Amino acid sequence: MTEPPPPPHPPPAMGPRAAAALVFGSSAAVLVVEITALRLLAPYLGLTLETSTLVIGIALAAIALGSWAGGRAADRVDPRRLIAPAMGVSGVVVALSPAVVRMAAEWAPPLLILVASAAILVPGALLSAVTPMVTKIRLFDLADTGTVVGKLSGVGTVGAIAGTVITGFVLISRLPVSAILVGLGVLLVIGAAVVEWRAHGWVRSRAAVLVIALTVAALASAVAPGGCDAETKYHCAEVVADPDRDSGRTLVLDGLRHSYVDTADPTVLQYDYVRALAAVVDVAFPDRNALAAYHLGGGGLTFPRYLAEVRPGTRSLVSEIDGGVVGLDRDEFGDLAGTGIDIRVEDGRLGLQRLDTDTRDLVVGDAFGGVSVPWHLTTVEALSEIQRVLTPGGVYAANLIDHGELAFARAEVATVAEVFDHVALLGEPTDLVANPASARGGNLVVVASDRPLSVPALDDALTARDTGWTAIAGNELATWIGDAQVLTDDHAPVDQLLEPFGSGP
Repeated sequence: MTEPPPPPHPPPAMGPRAAAALVFGSSAAVLVVEITALRLLAPYLGLTLETSTLVIGIALAAIALGSWAGGRAADRVDPRRLIAPAMGVSGVVVALSPAVVRMAAEWAPPLLILVASAAILVPGALLSAVTPMVTKIRLFDLADTGTVVGKLSGVGTVGAIAGTVITGFVLISRLPVSAILVGLGVLLVIGAAVVEWRAHGWVRSRAAVLVIALTVAALASAVAPGGCDAETKYHCAEVVADPDRDSGRTLVLDGLRHSYVDTADPTVLQYDYVRALAAVVDVAFPDRNALAAYHLGGGGLTFPRYLAEVRPGTRSLVSEIDGGVVGLDRDEFGDLAGTGIDIRVEDGRLGLQRLDTDTRDLVVGDAFGGVSVPWHLTTVEALSEIQRVLTPGGVYAANLIDHGELAFARAEVATVAEVFDHVALLGEPTDLVANPASARGGNLVVVASDRPLSVPALDDALTARDTGWTAIAGNELATWIGDAQVLTDDHAPVDQLLEPFGSGP
């Protein structure tokens, strides 16, 4: 009597649920690291298209490298020996990244890009290697190859989606960046310990090393520089006291100074561009009556507070996309009761669409992501909406920041001139000449209306406000604009035109 032949294929070394959990969790972790890295780097590199492109590119490179290396390693070594170390090391690196990146930014800025790249690339590659390793373990029957690969690929994609959604809608709004990354690191190390225990039993020396490294990471993140008063959905926000004025406060978003508010005297206007906006209002509305104003972007609400003080009865509606900044305004800069200021937490372009036609005497543009006006507020279509909500003879005044050849500023002023009949530009005299070589760059204020604007009156008002600025319009402005392109919803390369040097207003 012959013995039955052995089964043609060995049973799987990892159950389908465990395999799915590993692939789901590692894929989700890669996206948590990627999205959180944008917030971690924003105070030092700005929240710009270039920063986003850099982070996304490095994350994709990590996924590609990890998938290739993980598959190659799984063909040469038992993948059950590799999964736990990959997860454990990635957990320690993730937990260390807030401290390492912030220390590099403070103490060795030239190394920041290299350190940040490693902080994304190393854990991203190690975590991405888990999927091909798990797939190798599950491929015990060639007849099921397509099913196994397809299922695990789908599970990984769902994990990536979950990591993206949970981070963007839940974690960022509720937890500091350092807490998210240290917490993720802890989860990854715990996961590594479980995998190691199930595969080989508990290895004390290896576990001890991971626990010690994780503890060091957590302590380093707690004492690393770069903390925020509040981490909002969009910014690392701080309020800095003015050492020369007890009631002076500066709102700092992602390392850039955005607003200065004197909590005792709203008429104190620290920055030249804000005084230029006040000069525009002086000239455009000399009767000193109350206004119906709309503000694209709130920041510290410096100008709405100023209008409420100098023109009692003024109604200012503010569209500010960052609810965390609005909360900081109320907590740090004083109660808004009785000021006539109404804040809506919303995107400015959507806020414009909700306004009735011919209802605003003044529209002020002062919305920024880093040092760039959000591109969808710069276009012909957006400006046409502004023109629609203005009363006949109403005025639009917007703060712009640019440097170098001022390519963005020229394009934006050209776009404004495409929509409005009368346009003037206010700025430093060296920035308002046709030759860009003499431009220093910084803040500019563009003013537009469908009624004439008096350049001499604007010059006088700028002088009275002690700005050192001047104004140009007409042929002089047309020469300054040159052949700059008009921005539209279909083509508005704001980030490419902009030269964002400096540190804010």
